[in-house]
Amino acid sequence: MITKEQRSSLIQEAVHLGASDAGVVASADIVVDDDLANLCNANPRCENYGLAPSCPPHISGPSGFRKWQDNSAFAIVVRIDVPTAVMFSEERREVMQLLHEIVAGVEKKAVQMGYGGSKAFAGGSCKKLFCHEHADCRVLSRQKECRNPQTARPSMSGFGIDVARLMQSAGWPAKKANPEHASDAESMTWVAGLVVIDKAAKE
Repeated sequence: MITKEQRSSLIQEAVHLGASDAGVVASADIVVDDDLANLCNANPRCENYGLAPSCPPHISGPSGFRKWQDNSAFAIVVRIDVPTAVMFSEERREVMQLLHEIVAGVEKKAVQMGYGGSKAFAGGSCKKLFCHEHADCRVLSRQKECRNPQTARPSMSGFGIDVARLMQSAGWPAKKANPEHASDAESMTWVAGLVVIDKAAKE
């Protein structure tokens, strides 16, 4: 099982890569809600639905996440603090790209430690974030390799992860961005990501 020193090292890696903060939560405390995952295909359907293999209906959803959860004791939660105005501007893409890069980097470090089944999750559609200049996802349209396999990670939404409860488990405020505060220069919000650490290191 991952040691305290290794958990500290993963937290340091997240901050080094650009996270405002990072923490450890028990994997069992991550709340997974099927109804939240179903919102991706609700009416109105999420605009990102079906655009990439990292979003529904191309992912295993809550049932798949629960399998990773059962094989994990701890998870690393990362947070980026950002002005609310940024999240309702063109700069949002850069923030979300950074979030993907951070959790992917923490996942890579966990794998290097021997926890090969570790999985990273972020937010937003990787198609919109990394391949917005392309007409389609190369994986889905042409059955070819992803253009950004080192950074693009699946969104927590499609797995039904309750991000507000996740923030609370990490001891952080869970209030989300409000467009009414976008004109307030002092208003801040956050985006969060997650890395589920494999329970046992591989020899």
